[in-house]
Amino acid sequence: MDSLAVKWVESGEVLRFTYRVLDPNKASALNDKKNEPVLIAPEAGVKLVVPSMENVGQLRQSAPPEEGKAYWIVFSNKGRLVKRGAHVNVVIGAFHANGLVVD
Repeated sequence: MDSLAVKWVESGEVLRFTYRVLDPNKASALNDKKNEPVLIAPEAGVKLVVPSMENVGQLRQSAPPEEGKAYWIVFSNKGRLVKRGAHVNVVIGAFHANGLVVD
């Protein structure tokens, strides 16, 4: 994967993690619904999860990844505990992206 980013959206109530797939086999764990994504913000002392909406389900993409395509996962930041400029870690199964800066 490349182009890893975490962006503050919706007035800060939501954080969006985006990534671009280079190798679909290696990226399959990120789109696997069995792996629960967590965004860890050590400075704020919180772990954010993917919200689930009644009629929509989890706010993440779960189709098989394709090379060159960009994907996203949304994390709830209720109370705006994670601020712009914070360093965060995204963990999805065995995948770890550490030290990402919230934009």
